[in-house]
Amino acid sequence: MDFGVVLQTDPPATRLVDTMRQAEQLGFGYGWTFDSTVLWQEPFVIYSRILAATERLRVGPLVTNPGTRDWSVLASLFATLNDMYGNRTVCAIGRGDSALRVVGRKPESLATVGACMRAVKDLAEGRETQLNGVMVKIPWVRGGRLPMWMAAYGPRALKLVGEQADGFVLQCADPDIARWTIGTVRDAAKDAGRDPDTITICVSAPAYVSEDLAHAREQTRWFGGMVGNHVADLVTRYGADGPVPKALTDYIKGREGYDYSHHGRAGNPSTDFVPDEIVDRFCLLGPASAHRDRLAELAELGVDQFALYLMHDQPEQTLWAYGQDVIPALR
Repeated sequence: MDFGVVLQTDPPATRLVDTMRQAEQLGFGYGWTFDSTVLWQEPFVIYSRILAATERLRVGPLVTNPGTRDWSVLASLFATLNDMYGNRTVCAIGRGDSALRVVGRKPESLATVGACMRAVKDLAEGRETQLNGVMVKIPWVRGGRLPMWMAAYGPRALKLVGEQADGFVLQCADPDIARWTIGTVRDAAKDAGRDPDTITICVSAPAYVSEDLAHAREQTRWFGGMVGNHVADLVTRYGADGPVPKALTDYIKGREGYDYSHHGRAGNPSTDFVPDEIVDRFCLLGPASAHRDRLAELAELGVDQFALYLMHDQPEQTLWAYGQDVIPALR
């Protein structure tokens, strides 16, 4: 199993670069960031510094969206970084949540996500593609490679992952939800004539290594609120009794709204509706042995990478514990 670390691009950027450098030294292979350019600093500027400060780390947004940047700009950003540092970027993409909603826009349609994935991948890898009714090609790309991963929860989105994406991002570490979503992706890949084993499976969730479960829960409860934004969209589309498992949808019954000014942060006041059971299922908490056990279970389901969020009060300790006590046992 590979490991990634997920950070927000809070200033100062130098601190984030230092954390990514330390993560590589501890055995992490991927460095991810949020991508909401009003809430945090522009990640692609910082990726250049991270790549310069590391040797093998692959970087990218977890996740970007089709609406923040023109697709030709998005492709050129990835292609430029790859040309400067070797093919060490990954594009993980979704419909858009905080990045679009904080500027008064709605998440993009799945059709738009699919078209964006094709266009950005083609351009970043040096192929011609159609944009705005004209054929476009980046002439200076040589040997570029951009894996295109997609985040998804609902049946239609999971189907698109299986049909088109190079990787699947599940933002939730619940084995039951992982089993259903991974199975849906693999079935869609088979139906599309693709080899399901070629799709990289990445689970991302907060991790907090501590014996104090009550404190760890309070530090990671924000994640249930963040996931709840996407679940609320699913319930609106499919209904409370639709095809999405109740293990994912039932807990948002008490949700009354969401304040993006606290997005992805410990102590988010918009997450009072998230019960302890959801925190325990969605996140990895407890001593290092509990993390190893859950990750082994996820690996049995076909998970190739675990990307851990470090938005809590013990990021350095958890990062170190993974490097010393978790990663060696799973790799």
